Amino acid sequence: MEENLIITPKTKVLQLIEAYPQLEEVLIGLVPAFSKLKNPILRKTVARITNLQQAAQVGEISVDLLINSLRKKVGQDQTELNTVADSATTEAPSWLDVNQIYRELDARPMLAAGEHPVAQVMEDLKQMPSGSIYLLIAPFLPAPLIDKASSLGALHFVVKEAGNVYKVYFMMP
Repeated sequence: MEENLIITPKTKVLQLIEAYPQLEEVLIGLVPAFSKLKNPILRKTVARITNLQQAAQVGEISVDLLINSLRKKVGQDQTELNTVADSATTEAPSWLDVNQIYRELDARPMLAAGEHPVAQVMEDLKQMPSGSIYLLIAPFLPAPLIDKASSLGALHFVVKEAGNVYKVYFMMP
């Protein structure tokens, strides 16, 4: 057992439950959607790519609460985190104009088939004309993908719709 794993928002769910199997039930208690991790296929795919920051967003709980609850159970120090999720805004940015959508990707069929849209989205963003909008539709908030796109300089805005549908608008300045 890899008991030296320090639990952070970037820790992958699979890493966490392999290092600390006893935390699987704690995670499910805090984020009931993760009860699906009992399915071996989802455990190998979703748990491998999902980090704890994204898990908190899926569970609609604060990252601080999730991380510190898990850390407490394994005797790690509590921490105060500055997370992007805490500064989320519901006001659309001035650059968001749905008439400027250059490309759209509905990732739900890909994800249902066990495929990951990250490579596709990153390639699409790199090819976008400056100032155009890219729309990604997903069944959960794709926090790791948003982080990756931000590293390219992409701006983003997220809208959560009914039925756990997330629309993520990206704009390359």
